[in-house]
Amino acid sequence: MNDTLKSGFVTIIGRPNVGKSTLMNKLIGQKIAITSNKPQTTRNRIQTVFTDMNKGQIIFLDTPGIHKAKNKLGEYMVNVAEKTLKEVDVILWLVEPTNYIGAGEQHIIEQLKKVTTPVILIINKIDTCDKEKLIEYIDIYRKVYDFAEIIPTSALRGNNTEEIIDSIFKYLTYGPQYYDEDTITDQPMRQIVAELIREKALRSLEEEIPHGIAVTIEDFKETDKLIDIRAEIYCEKASHKKIIIGKDGEMLKKIGTYAREEAQEIFGARVYLDLWVKVKENWRDKPVLLNNFGYNGEDY
Repeated sequence: MNDTLKSGFVTIIGRPNVGKSTLMNKLIGQKIAITSNKPQTTRNRIQTVFTDMNKGQIIFLDTPGIHKAKNKLGEYMVNVAEKTLKEVDVILWLVEPTNYIGAGEQHIIEQLKKVTTPVILIINKIDTCDKEKLIEYIDIYRKVYDFAEIIPTSALRGNNTEEIIDSIFKYLTYGPQYYDEDTITDQPMRQIVAELIREKALRSLEEEIPHGIAVTIEDFKETDKLIDIRAEIYCEKASHKKIIIGKDGEMLKKIGTYAREEAQEIFGARVYLDLWVKVKENWRDKPVLLNNFGYNGEDY
């Protein structure tokens, strides 16, 4: 056992669209999880690694938002999120600054009462409220659960992120490092590209369409000079396919350009990206297709 460095697993939970992926990206100092202002952005449990040479290593699990499921995909997402509560050393629960604890938060509180894991409450988006109100919000949450710590932050602006890291290490034990010091994520390059494409679609398309989108990487060839990728975007309706492609292919080109440019930044190499759009009706309610798209059948 290493008696000088600590290590452990931390899950980030919360309702959809509360800033979980933004916080994780900020904590590890690099973008891995996709972000958007629409719910259901994160569908899988994404594992990233933070290493401090003097303190140790934190493995973050960014989970889908906990919400009331409307289809098989929704059930999968909620089960993935709730299952991690028993598998980690520390739980970070993200909430927005408000004095109203709604049904979604009440459901999360009930799940937290079933585990003995230390819970650090992160009140996010503090740049949107004044300090007096923030004190009120902290007091309200303090009364509903026995939190190990309560930390106000702005994930977007990076406020108090060092304090979050320090607090996490307080609750970890001394032990071996799970990954090399230069490891940022266990996500394969294919998965990162697929998620990037889905993020650009989420940001570019109309409100309802992105929820019915899945992305698969059909071909991935890497050389010294170029990464050559062929990807397929799946949607649920023929009418959605027309919108994704857009007039004269302009929307698909926009999605592809944004995804390609960011992939080049992440991988530090030239990327060629070939996008195609296909229709799979009601795939979010079909277990076989969910499995094909990478959503483990054990979780729904």
